[in-house]
Amino acid sequence: MNGGDGGDVAAAPDGPPPPLDWKFSQVFGERTAGEEVQEVDIISAIEFDKSGDHLATGDRGGRVVLFERTDKKEHGGNRRDLEKTDYSSSRHPEFRYKTEFQSHEPEFDYLKSLEIEEKINKIRWCQTANGALFLLSTNDKTIKYWKVQEKKIKKVADVSMEPSKLTGNGNVASSSVTSAPKPHLANGGYSDKSYTSINNDLLFPPGGIPSLRLPVVVTSNETNLVARCRRVYAHAHDYHINSISNNSDGETFISADDLRINLWNLEISNQSFNIVDVKPANMEDLTEVITSAEFHPTHCHTLAYSSSKGSIRLIDLRQSALCDKHSKLFDEQEAPGSRSFFTEIIASISDIKFARDGRYILSRDYMTLKLWDINMDSGPVSTFQVHEHLRPKLCDLYENDSIFDKFECCLSGDGQRVATGSYSNLFRVFGCHPASTEATTLEASKNPMRRQVQAPSRPARSLSSITRAVRRGGEVDANGNSFDFTTKLLHLAWHPTENSIACAAANSLYMFV
Repeated sequence: MNGGDGGDVAAAPDGPPPPLDWKFSQVFGERTAGEEVQEVDIISAIEFDKSGDHLATGDRGGRVVLFERTDKKEHGGNRRDLEKTDYSSSRHPEFRYKTEFQSHEPEFDYLKSLEIEEKINKIRWCQTANGALFLLSTNDKTIKYWKVQEKKIKKVADVSMEPSKLTGNGNVASSSVTSAPKPHLANGGYSDKSYTSINNDLLFPPGGIPSLRLPVVVTSNETNLVARCRRVYAHAHDYHINSISNNSDGETFISADDLRINLWNLEISNQSFNIVDVKPANMEDLTEVITSAEFHPTHCHTLAYSSSKGSIRLIDLRQSALCDKHSKLFDEQEAPGSRSFFTEIIASISDIKFARDGRYILSRDYMTLKLWDINMDSGPVSTFQVHEHLRPKLCDLYENDSIFDKFECCLSGDGQRVATGSYSNLFRVFGCHPASTEATTLEASKNPMRRQVQAPSRPARSLSSITRAVRRGGEVDANGNSFDFTTKLLHLAWHPTENSIACAAANSLYMFV
């Protein structure tokens, strides 16, 4: 917008924004041709911090790798320097490797004869303090609270005394011990208690000890990044942890497994409160499990969790200590006659994300992305088709277990677009505006547009007043390319303030702008 003297500010257009022209930006851990990927190196979690200046990844080997943004530092860090440079609109985020640390180790639960792998399931950034970075990481059973801070390196610089001075001191000590006669008692002892075993000629020989040189430790100007585990939150989940989420109050967070959601205080590691429990008295009556949970970005008393039946429940912590009743239920009724053996499997929600303003929730099931308005529980605002072309292959996907893959989703900071992954290392970006036809398919490679196909024509509005959904997308592989179900893009994250996506393809981290 132009804000000249006396000029009118241009009004924002009512139509959808133009589709983005995605380009490859960076890659970390790129594989060479024919290189075999080690299982422990496969990335299993990605997360930007709120500022977008840091990015964290976790892998199946239990390691957390941190990256920091560099393009801001090159142009000065204070606001005045940034205002003088007109790079914000032309430059894109550039990151570099910062540090890494071993977050989790493989464990064995001897009581349950259960092996607990070190794989990082989720990473969440916490509020920074005094220049230090704080984050939560979790595997299947244990959550850890990490502090990453620059420490000045201490070095041995010199010795404390000259050898000549040490010799002089030795002579003094020796003369002081040997100059005075030692008064003896009749029984062979000493009458002066100052004569102890430490003051004898064996310890301080005549001439002193010229070889005694004491090191001096000084703090240098060099710094080293140190990761320290501040707290360990363990023994609170009987089932595998699938989600952790920070509260906007900066003091608490939640952790969720298949049947329970626990509320923690960051400062208290030995106590948590069970706020959601869907475990039935008889496990044979179990019909659905919790698949994902997330706090509202601004309302500290509100959180949402999804289930394996395709529903999302919004709960209010002010209602009761145990939130066994939801305040809102978001669910889409299935079409009559469409039920099959795979209906419940593909309806299971693998991930939910709140929009930055908290007004919308994005959910990902196996076939679609759905955008929900928290003020409208009659159905999703928009539905984006991601895997509709795989519907004829559901039997094969069930046989090779691909139908149980859990794809993540993300929203842009301005809420204009959504993204999620697919097979063959592809990911898809959709425009959220009702009139938008943006449906871009990109590949996690240095040539992201290699698999690009024409965007479908303007989608038709759903006639159903129940769902009011906008269905978009179409056959992804219109060029005849075969799908590789062994290469899947499960994890991706959108930069909080800019149109930049980080996604994981096996052990490689790709960034697109």
